Amino acid sequence: LAQAILSQGAKLASFGAAAVPNSLSAMKQKKTVSSSRRKSRKAYFTAPSHLRRKLMSSPLSKDLRAKYGVRSIPIRRDDEVMIVRGHFHDREGKVIQVYRKKFRIHIERVTRDKANGQTVPVGIHPSKVMITKIKMDKDRKALLDRRGGKAKKGKYSEKDTGITT
Repeated sequence: LAQAILSQGAKLASFGAAAVPNSLSAMKQKKTVSSSRRKSRKAYFTAPSHLRRKLMSSPLSKDLRAKYGVRSIPIRRDDEVMIVRGHFHDREGKVIQVYRKKFRIHIERVTRDKANGQTVPVGIHPSKVMITKIKMDKDRKALLDRRGGKAKKGKYSEKDTGITT
């Protein structure tokens, strides 16, 4: 099939037509996963809350990354973060709200004043912050152990098999 597409492209080129687009020359890896921008954006913006939790992940700081062997985790209330991009960058604070509906988080002391004098929190996207201190509970600990590579892979240990390397 790839040969047919390439030969078709060569025929088109010989007639002076445009070359075969990259999407045709590089075959898809999985037929069940769409590479359409339109479908990806629809899936993102119409995602239910339990999937938005995972989409709203933040990278860990360098020392936490070294400690746990994990690059990023879903953000939650009471995590301590540092803003790394935008107008409020280099500000640190505790997450006071994870606003899944708007894909934003609210951080203490990151506010702005409205015209009527009221102060409102500024929404920051979780990818633009770095987690500096994790609010640990049993579920978070299990997630870090599972993803951090601390758990042994496979069913059997060296002791079970009797094979030493």
